[in-house]
Amino acid sequence: MNLSNNETRAVLWDMDGTLINSMPYHWHAWQDVLRQINRHVEHGVWNQTVGMRNSEIIPLLFPDMTPAEIMALDQAKEDRYREIIETDGIDLLPGVAEWIQRFQAVGWKQAVASSAPPENVATIAHVLHLNGTFGAMISGADVQRGKPDPDIFLAAAQRLNVLPESCLVIEDAANGVEAAHRAGMKAIGVLNTQPQLQADLIIKSLDELTWDMIEKVLCKA
Repeated sequence: MNLSNNETRAVLWDMDGTLINSMPYHWHAWQDVLRQINRHVEHGVWNQTVGMRNSEIIPLLFPDMTPAEIMALDQAKEDRYREIIETDGIDLLPGVAEWIQRFQAVGWKQAVASSAPPENVATIAHVLHLNGTFGAMISGADVQRGKPDPDIFLAAAQRLNVLPESCLVIEDAANGVEAAHRAGMKAIGVLNTQPQLQADLIIKSLDELTWDMIEKVLCKA
């Protein structure tokens, strides 16, 4: 298989934990807002919610909260998260910039497909000067169901006008890998936030990735 042939292919990037190591920033934001309302969650428990949306996370962690309280906490946490990113800045994870350039060089289309709110995606794109890099930037607001449902990745493929089977997903979370597989896509799992993933290829860092590895993934039955 020649990965630079005329077949239209696309790479769909998860954002949090894949493009960027945002988990410390999210944890910082959660701690700040929970402290204000005299709530607490253990880091190990919170870490199990990686890849989920706040509308799913908050009722799971605090089942006694009312819908109004959930909405208020959701908004406060995301506002605080964006403040921290804008103030402190953030960097792309190792290998990400290089692989964005490599995919561009061989004509692959690229999209961000993140469960995050659109304001978060826009903030990261602004801080990292990524506007114009991707053909689509899909957020949790663009679909009815978040990962592990396949909606986000299917929406990204549709926006790029690429068949799902011609898309390669790069993910760090189990929910994202499951969503990719349910969308009929191959998935590369990067162990940035989880100790193990059920992906088609598992790597510790994108620095390890090669075109040969990608070709083997795409050739898998």
